[in-house]
Amino acid sequence: MSTKNQTSPNQTSPHRDAKPHRDAKGRPVVAVTGLGIVTSLGQGKEANWEALTAGRSGIHKIERFATEGLRTTIGGTVDFLFDGPFTAPQLSEKLATLAAEEAVGQSGLGQPGDFPGELFMAVPPVEMEWPQKQELAAAIDGDVDYDGLLRAAASQKFTAMHELFLFGAVADHIADAFGTKGSPISLSTACSSGATAIQMGVEAIRRGDTQAALCIGTDGSIHAEALIRFSLLSALSTQNDPPEGAAKPFSKNRDGFVMGEGAGALVLEDYDHALARGATILGIVAGCGERGDGFHRTRSSPDGKPAILAMRDALDDAGLKPDDVDYINAHGTSTPENDKMEAMSCAAVFGERMATLPISSNKSMLGHTLTAAGAVEAVISFMTIANGRIPPTINYTNPDPAIVLDVVPNTARDAKVRTVISNSFGFGGQNTSLVLTAEPARA
Repeated sequence: MSTKNQTSPNQTSPHRDAKPHRDAKGRPVVAVTGLGIVTSLGQGKEANWEALTAGRSGIHKIERFATEGLRTTIGGTVDFLFDGPFTAPQLSEKLATLAAEEAVGQSGLGQPGDFPGELFMAVPPVEMEWPQKQELAAAIDGDVDYDGLLRAAASQKFTAMHELFLFGAVADHIADAFGTKGSPISLSTACSSGATAIQMGVEAIRRGDTQAALCIGTDGSIHAEALIRFSLLSALSTQNDPPEGAAKPFSKNRDGFVMGEGAGALVLEDYDHALARGATILGIVAGCGERGDGFHRTRSSPDGKPAILAMRDALDDAGLKPDDVDYINAHGTSTPENDKMEAMSCAAVFGERMATLPISSNKSMLGHTLTAAGAVEAVISFMTIANGRIPPTINYTNPDPAIVLDVVPNTARDAKVRTVISNSFGFGGQNTSLVLTAEPARA
């Protein structure tokens, strides 16, 4: 896949005076002109695409910290960016920076440090981690109560620690580095966060608030405490050996997801703005659907209604029908309940086509990149469209007879893909679906 920048911010085009492009609902068409990605498979689109289509896993035994005594000792950690100790916000920022550099560079939009658009950024929930808690406790002589914390804060000895764990700090740093306009938006809607960031960028362009948006999902939050918390929810796979075989979406012997790290970045533009500067159009974000589900803090609604409505809303937003979809990039976490719910929901939307409509899960190779997943998988979906090749669902050797799907098992498949629906269903009831296309639908 070529990542060469073929654009110039000041380049004119014969399209400048053409009739404005509008979607089926009369709104500006939202184009994608830049893509960037970092995962446990490597840095950049080419490295990730080669590994994904080869069916290679980035999941491995965790070496970054001690895992003795933990039920889960594996993850899709990104270990090639730091040599020493670091926190989740620091790694999340580094991942976001690398993905954004690739996306903005490919788009050719603006100048370095002067991006002419807004920033919408999905970042993981942050809180003080164990080493910092221990440092703070030692500094206040073990008097770790509310009054002790207030005295520590008043001493102003911990300003750097405080700023490190501010929720909006990562987006602020990215905004400063790339020179985005307006106030950066930080958001967290659990596992749908990356898709929600894209949706917010789409909506801003459609409203005319901005002609461009930098949308990022990032997550570098694998640490011991996170593994323990997800284990207490019985959400993680405990099939630690071999690590690369643990994530097995839609298989009968699936037992939970594997945590992953990574970042995905997309440059979105008003289609006519992109044409006028001679940009290469990589695809279109044609539709977005989002539904809330208050059924349970972690479990999906058993009837799948919110997921069904999110997909239907996304298709309606795009002005398309279920028959127009060529491929589904599944949420596909490898948890028993989520995979069953997603299969049932897709069947409700696509009917009998689900027996033959390709649906595969990148998480079988990347692990679940949590906050970043929606953006990472959107980038992969656009690469699927560009290359005409569908990444597989690996580790599919024990099919679940209750889930009859074409999961593109184990081996990538060549196919003409023009329209993808990408699903992101999060803890806490956030369900987001994106419809991604090769070109604008005819109004």
